[in-house]
Formats: sequence, C-alpha cells, structure tokens
Amino acid sequence: MSKIEISNLTRDYGNGRGIFNVTFSVGEGEAFGFLGPNGAGKTTTIRHLMGFIKPLSGTAAIGGLDCWRDSAKIQASLGYIPGEIAFFDDMTGDGFLRFMAKYRGMDGYGRTEEMLKRFDLNPKGKIKKMSKGMKQKIGIAAAFMHDPKILILDEPTSGLDPLMQSRFIELVAEEKERGKTVLMSSHMFDEVERTCHRIGIIRAGRLVVVDTTDALREKHVRPYTVTLSDEKTAAAFAKDFDGKQNGVRVEVSTKQTLEKIFMDYYGGDQ
Repeated sequence: MSKIEISNLTRDYGNGRGIFNVTFSVGEGEAFGFLGPNGAGKTTTIRHLMGFIKPLSGTAAIGGLDCWRDSAKIQASLGYIPGEIAFFDDMTGDGFLRFMAKYRGMDGYGRTEEMLKRFDLNPKGKIKKMSKGMKQKIGIAAAFMHDPKILILDEPTSGLDPLMQSRFIELVAEEKERGKTVLMSSHMFDEVERTCHRIGIIRAGRLVVVDTTDALREKHVRPYTVTLSDEKTAAAFAKDFDGKQNGVRVEVSTKQTLEKIFMDYYGGDQ
C-alpha cells in the first residue's frame, strides 16, 4: 500500500527549470532515496508534498490525502526536515521544541529527550548563536519527536559531522524496521545506500530512473578482461573472482556503487 503517491507532477518555471511529469510512490514501511544534484528538482517535489506549492498539473498525496487541499492535516502528523531549516532565531532550542510539541498537541515531549541524547545536543541557548550542525540536530529532534509514521527528509544530514551522520543513518534504518515510511532526498550516496531499498534519480526536473538498488546494480555491471602470465594463474584468478577463463585471459564483472550508477545517468555532467 502506497503512503506517498506522486503522479505526473509538473511545475514549470520556464527556461527548463522546474519538475516535469514526475511520478513515483513510496510504500508503507519503505525507505525511498531521492537522488539528484542541487537544482535538479528534489526540493521542488518535496515542497509539493508538504503543500507549500500548488501543482500546475498532476497530483501529490500522502496517506490518501491531497497534499494541497489537506496540507494542515498532513503536516500535523508527519515528520519533516527541510533542506533549509528556518527557525525563530530569538527562541532557545528547547523553547522551539516546546513550541513544536504544543503546536502538534502533544501530551508531553515524546521522543525529544531520546533524540537529544542520540545526537549529543544541549538545546539550551539562543538558536541564532548555534552552529549549522546544532541547528540541524534541533530540526532532527523536531521531526522525530512525535514518532510520526511518515518521514520526509530533505538533505537531512547537512551540516552534521561524520559521527552524527552515521548516527542519523542508524536512526533511519531503525525507523524503517519499525514500519515507518521514509522519503529521503540526498546527494550523500552512502546514507542512501545504507538505508533505502528503492531510489529515484532526477535530472533537470525529470525522473530518469526508479528502481531497487539491487536491480540497478544488476543493470550496471562493468565487464573487465584481465590477462595473466599463464593458464594456471588465470584459473586461480577466475576462481577467486568468479570470472570466465579463456586461456590466460579472464573475464570478470563487477557491480557498481550507487555513486557510479548515478554518474552513469548524469554522464559526469549536471
């Protein structure tokens, strides 16, 4: 059952900018990676899902609700990390989290303390004096505090150091195991590879592929021919690398990393 459904979504800003006939879905309990460089259309797609932008054509729905008409109801129940987090800068971090709990009508602070401990964050102090990494952690805590069933994460590890990035990846993997539905926009191949079963790659506002990571690796196999000194060495090499021997030559195939697959679609050019 699909929890996030986008069909022929289009927003044309002119001069080739925007998104065009974007169609994909994210099933219940699935983590879906949305890959593309800056300006490719990831954030524009997500803003439609959040109800910030009205589609010129096509539809976007979450949990069976129309993202434009039912945006208030949708936003109250999902977890969202925007690509550029905007805060009330005169608030303290804990003040902002209390505000979010009240805005959502929460009884208590849910998983807030768990998130603060996981990401080593002291939320006291003015947000305007916090580093980008600290602000990102506040955004993560706000997105996960109410234990939402659906998570929309736009470049969620921006500003985090490698240790905190790893902790975030672990968190997403745990949430997926708990049956959460996750849409994660990113250009960090490692975090997508470690958490997402399916991915969509967007280029210049158009989806160029939607498939499982395993299927993409099968499609993007690279063959190599290695010439060895003698047939005995070639036979040993073929055995070790699951290759096909022809005399002193061995043909081997290697599956590509997600980053290599991505660059195949982009041809090294954005």
